Amino acid sequence: MTKNSPPYPSRRYAWFVVFVLIIASLVAFIDRQVVAIVVEPMQKDLGVGDTEIGWLYGVFALFYAFAAIPIAAMADKKSRKHIIAIGIFVWSFMTMACGLTKNYWEIFLARIGVGIGEATLSPTTTSLLGDYFPREDVPLAISIFQAGPIIGTGIAFVIGGLVLEIVGESPPLVLPLVGELAPWQQTFLYLGLPGIFLSLMILVIREPARRPFQRTSESLSDTEDLLDFYRQNFKTIIFHHLGNLSLVLTGYAFVFWSITFFVRVHNMNAAEASQIFGWIFIFFGPLGPFLAAYIAKVLSNKGYRDANITAGMLGGIATIPAVLIIQVAPSPLWAFIFYAPALAAVNSPFGIAAGALPVITPPHLRARVAAIYMLTGATGMMFGPPLAGAFNEYIFPGPEGVRYSMITMTCFFGIIGVLLLQKGRKHYAITMKNTEKWAKEE
Repeated sequence: MTKNSPPYPSRRYAWFVVFVLIIASLVAFIDRQVVAIVVEPMQKDLGVGDTEIGWLYGVFALFYAFAAIPIAAMADKKSRKHIIAIGIFVWSFMTMACGLTKNYWEIFLARIGVGIGEATLSPTTTSLLGDYFPREDVPLAISIFQAGPIIGTGIAFVIGGLVLEIVGESPPLVLPLVGELAPWQQTFLYLGLPGIFLSLMILVIREPARRPFQRTSESLSDTEDLLDFYRQNFKTIIFHHLGNLSLVLTGYAFVFWSITFFVRVHNMNAAEASQIFGWIFIFFGPLGPFLAAYIAKVLSNKGYRDANITAGMLGGIATIPAVLIIQVAPSPLWAFIFYAPALAAVNSPFGIAAGALPVITPPHLRARVAAIYMLTGATGMMFGPPLAGAFNEYIFPGPEGVRYSMITMTCFFGIIGVLLLQKGRKHYAITMKNTEKWAKEE
């Protein structure tokens, strides 16, 4: 740290902020994943197929990614806690709006609003944590933050399944001007409500001082700095982004269609399958990112500059057999047992993938670099569920088709992701070495 660098906030307060942001990410992923819980009743009422339902996730991802870029530009200059608070209010309100829709295109538009709201969280958090923690601790802090979405996904399935079960057994809900709401509509309404209050709570956290950065040329603007960063580190970025894109595509398709897998292949009730799946996700999903972060930390301490990429690649390798064995499980019990290691493996690359970027990115560019990575990752979110849905509908029709779609997606995209990360390891190590000079000045 140079003489002009402000001191970092206390470690205790920094971890408190991580905890608050984890709560925000829990709420975000509950609102994001609820559509996967109500697939069957929503299809029945709206009269749409698997591909259209998959695009309700895809359109969310599209606007989530593109909205993140201008939002990130603001996060590199403006109050980050205010940006996050506004975003939470928007995505929560639009989740509730999903429950008030009467046709497919109305819920399609509401999901766009959810995506725009959630686009505030990830790049802004990357910028915040880069100013709360010293450089060597940023990957761990971001990996732990990334556990929030994973736990949130599990909670989404547990609470969503429970709410769906409760409202399904309750008298119909009739609202003035809206009319009667089906159980799946009420599920959206109730799950969106808590975020309205959370958006106010976010305002209590303190904004950290931004880290100074000495440009190599005084004539460069932030935009020119950003383009220069990508030119100098093109191979590092391209292999990191495309490798993780492939793994994201695999993972989101797998998770999105998991409840449908139990309903169609094992003849389970959606509410029951959702709750069991959610508890497995809560306990085993976060283990993968924590283990990947730990492996990266150990390798980094031993001098391996490619540690962050290697740890993610190992998670991708573990994902392939873990997902495949579920598809041949002889019963729902065995399928749920096999889901434990699979969910740990599927989730393992994503925390360290995000954490690998701020340590190689100048402080004043971190939010925008994170947003551009979101664009590639959201491409996986955008195409994973609808592509698997198209496989279900057109390539492998029938109740058993969902398992063959998962086999196809995992083998193809999982292997591509692993190979791309392997190719990118040496380039990431070179970039890490090149950043050591300016990193000492933070």
